Amino acid sequence: MSADAEPAPVSAKPPVTLREVAAAAGVSVATASKALNGQGRMTAETRERIRETARLLGFRPNSLAQSLLRKRSFTVGLLTNDTYGRFSLPLMAGVSDALVDKGVSVFLCNVEDDQRLGQLHVEAMLDKRVDGIVATGKRIDRHLPVDLSNLRIPVVYAFTQPDPGAVGLVSADAGGARLAVEQFLRLGRRRIAHVSGPASFAVVHARAEAYRDVLRENGLPTAEPLLGAWSEAWGRDAVARLFGKAGREGWPDAVFCGNDQIARGVIDALRERGIRVPEDVGVIGFDNWEIVAEATRPPLTSIDMNLASLGREAGLALLSLVDGHPAAPGIRKLPCRLVVRQSCGSPPQ
Repeated sequence: MSADAEPAPVSAKPPVTLREVAAAAGVSVATASKALNGQGRMTAETRERIRETARLLGFRPNSLAQSLLRKRSFTVGLLTNDTYGRFSLPLMAGVSDALVDKGVSVFLCNVEDDQRLGQLHVEAMLDKRVDGIVATGKRIDRHLPVDLSNLRIPVVYAFTQPDPGAVGLVSADAGGARLAVEQFLRLGRRRIAHVSGPASFAVVHARAEAYRDVLRENGLPTAEPLLGAWSEAWGRDAVARLFGKAGREGWPDAVFCGNDQIARGVIDALRERGIRVPEDVGVIGFDNWEIVAEATRPPLTSIDMNLASLGREAGLALLSLVDGHPAAPGIRKLPCRLVVRQSCGSPPQ
């Protein structure tokens, strides 16, 4: 080819048809269709030969035809008002992981906190004939700003307040708080403070109550949790309150924080005061937001809410409802886990 010759145009090959699969396998089109759809009566050898022929030829079933045949779209919607995706993205990964092997696709719609936008997204999902919806949010004690109670398709709620009579899945926040406080006790810490978020959040009270319960069960004094914003700045301010008193004897030797951002602020403020983490004070966060926890110095021990596992359970629950299997309504709480890094310290020698 000469240097100035134009390259040949690129054209896509037409998709392999069912008729071509049938011809290559030496069967009728009807037999090929039944074999690929798991229907009809034929020997296992014939069914496998047809499927292997389809695989070698690169045959892909027509998704529209499949949908019409089974009265399913093989898609589900994920609605959220979690604008930054802090909670919805790992949850969506879990939903997708549960459904991908079933041939089901998931698409995400962010409704923000706009009722009109939420209704538009729901109507679009219904127009696309989604098989069901997973509703999730940025907090478990608030409804999404859209009514999903009478859609005539299954709806599962995950990490958001469900409608009455619906299936909801949330993380067991109180159990996660117990893991954090009990970890400090195993490490020999006895003066444990708790710094958390705004009092308007239900999880703040659930975690605080569990914190107090564990201390009482072990005969230790409880202090009133310090409540503020979900921010590093609040963590720094809390340190000024906790460690501003004269005399190290009254200082906490551990701080359990309501999220990882607060914990990072606590650690930075302690370092500025010359207080070592974890030698002098252990710190544990909540959420296990890896981008924060692993970048903290020292790396932050944190409670992981297992959002991907929560998403998988939500996806499987929705698929079961779509398949016609009833489920008991109510909220199911899934356990959290403790992810140990360096900020909480080591057991006493």
